[in-house]
Amino acid sequence: MTSPETRTAFAFVDEQQRDWSGWNHHIWSLAETAWREYRSAEWYVAKLKAEGFSVEAGSGGMPTAFSATWSNGKGPTVMAYAEYDAVPGNCQIADTYRAPRKGLSRFAGGHTDPHSALGMGAFVGALAAKAAMKKHGVTGTIRFMGEPAEKVRGSKPIHAAKGYYDGLDALISFHPFYMLPYCNTCRWDTHCGPYYAAIYEFLCERPETWLADAVKGPIPAAHTSARAPGANDAVVAMYTLSKMMRDHMLPHTGTWALNETILASGQATADNLAAQMAQILFAARTPDRAMLENIFAVLDRNAESAALATHCTVRKHWVSKSRPGLANHAMAEITYRNMELAGAPHFGEDAIETAQAIQRELKLEPMARPFIAEIEQLIPPEEAERKIRQTIPTWQTHYTSDDYTDMTWHAPAVRFYVGRATLKAPPGFAYPDWVMNALGGIPATIDPTVKVAAKTIAGTILELMMDKAALERAKAEHADRLAQAGDVKPWCDYAPPVDFPWPEYVETPRGREWWIPATEEDRRLERTSRG
Repeated sequence: MTSPETRTAFAFVDEQQRDWSGWNHHIWSLAETAWREYRSAEWYVAKLKAEGFSVEAGSGGMPTAFSATWSNGKGPTVMAYAEYDAVPGNCQIADTYRAPRKGLSRFAGGHTDPHSALGMGAFVGALAAKAAMKKHGVTGTIRFMGEPAEKVRGSKPIHAAKGYYDGLDALISFHPFYMLPYCNTCRWDTHCGPYYAAIYEFLCERPETWLADAVKGPIPAAHTSARAPGANDAVVAMYTLSKMMRDHMLPHTGTWALNETILASGQATADNLAAQMAQILFAARTPDRAMLENIFAVLDRNAESAALATHCTVRKHWVSKSRPGLANHAMAEITYRNMELAGAPHFGEDAIETAQAIQRELKLEPMARPFIAEIEQLIPPEEAERKIRQTIPTWQTHYTSDDYTDMTWHAPAVRFYVGRATLKAPPGFAYPDWVMNALGGIPATIDPTVKVAAKTIAGTILELMMDKAALERAKAEHADRLAQAGDVKPWCDYAPPVDFPWPEYVETPRGREWWIPATEEDRRLERTSRG
């Protein structure tokens, strides 16, 4: 049975759809990447202030983070949050064909899973709960956090270490669906695992000492001289060594991943000069911390070896140390109950026509029902848990990666997922990445996700505010799980890693553009657009 308070919140979400749909598209179109989400964060801060929240911009020493609070009197404090970081290399127009957003390189940022909808679902849910609290006299406090750089599990370990989650009674984590069976459901026992990420910075600051007799003549940089290898060579050496040594980091059991990206490389010159600086980031996702320590012990050795071979020094800079997640069945039950009230998302005729247009663009026969069935179906958390456990070893307690996990040590928490438009594929066919990116920006195909998320969050906030017994069950379970786990303190012991060469948009005489300028190929894709 739906309470009057929840009916008010659900009506708010429905009535405000035109506004929040436009807001969501705006954040999607900004597509700012990790640690550089300046305009996205500014938008949220301004909106929150306009809604009567007190806001701390730049929370935790992170320029694109924020912490906001709205209170309606004494009562529980429940938190939701926005993410808004996009992914480099995924720039896509919100349409049914492949093209970058106007004036940009196709290698610019783009929302993939999409955090634009994650943030908007949570924001609208918080506003809907606030509206119901004011109308019905529900007392309590809503906290709303801005969490940048999730793609490198950036802000939440830092916020946790600086006390931003202390004193909460409960918190809610939402993500658009990205893998089955986590679609229109909540996590039950198996939560996301821990994560380490670090930048290895190689510096070649004394190239003149490479070889005693290498310099022939008064100009050390002469093309007749054997120059020092330098920082680019160090990055290549570490990259190659680390690929070679993967089999010697961990045994072949369980699910773990090691990824890397080169952030900087010696500047754009091919002169006979040693590259002075280059940086490579490694990120590891594992079921437990001991596995992370093994991986980075090998990486540290590889870095020292690469530096020695290339006449460099090396420095290691932590980007993230993020704890695994703690389950809370009581929170999952409360949230799933409100998801049932909201209902699974429904993708109507406009969404179907969009999907069929994409299929025609890809020379496929348009399907009468182009979406996978699961995105419009609820699955109980216990059933999703049963299915996921069939795919991983019995000893493995955590699976996949996200930094909401750091929050779960500070208050009872839930992690839930809402279906998003996902196309059926004919046998043997795989859709290109741009398809999902486009579907995340087209209102007809992303608004149903935002709507269900907002209603679920609003209903969950209200139930936690009003049902003291339910909240106490969640808090008691959290205390028990902390005791069993040892109440692990935040692992973050580093400064916010904001001063590294993260990809970003820049202002030039050509206007605002990605740091990699648009090319003739990008302009050709724009010129061949259909509308």
